[in-house]
Amino acid sequence: MSDTKPPIFDENFQTQFEELLIWRRDVRRFRTDPVSDQVLNRLLELAALSPSVGNAQPWRFVKVETPQLRGLVKSSFEKANTKALSGYAGDKAKTYAGLKLSGLDRAPVQLAVFCETDPKEGHGLGRQTMPETLQYSCVAAINTLWLAARAYGLGMGWVSILEPEQLTEPFDVPESWVLIAYLCIGYPEEEHDDPELVRHGWQDRLDPAEVILKR
Repeated sequence: MSDTKPPIFDENFQTQFEELLIWRRDVRRFRTDPVSDQVLNRLLELAALSPSVGNAQPWRFVKVETPQLRGLVKSSFEKANTKALSGYAGDKAKTYAGLKLSGLDRAPVQLAVFCETDPKEGHGLGRQTMPETLQYSCVAAINTLWLAARAYGLGMGWVSILEPEQLTEPFDVPESWVLIAYLCIGYPEEEHDDPELVRHGWQDRLDPAEVILKR
């Protein structure tokens, strides 16, 4: 048994942690300043501290650097975004059309996050009846990365308006890998403590009491 004493997270730290949660934003507007490999690798090391089912650590981060791959992703976004817009009408369509929904045009760092759906790590523990927990584990790592980026003065945006089936093959990854997320990372052009979708009238935050139930 380790005799290392656990840290004490005092009231000041608790306040700062709350501020970190408040100021974490889904960033779409980036400066083009480069992010050093040292900082990016540090963020990925922190993401790897995330919990995972059976300690399987199924996340796989692909640094997308070639113009060809970035172009394919941007094209996929534009197609999917046009299709999504067609599903709205009236004021909602007008609002949707005015939203900036990705930072693909400027983000200096772009990551494709895959899940290894059959890892030898973890030896199957915890996922026999719920294999989707492997993907949930990857989402947990993404959230950790999001918070770490904010703590290091960076912003991150999750581009979900894509065609995942069309994008997996160009990345030349194993067949057992499933695309979970496409992320943009960089220094934000502007800072806000409220979500962009709230600011532009798309969707307000819910009161936590509305989503907490008792049975």
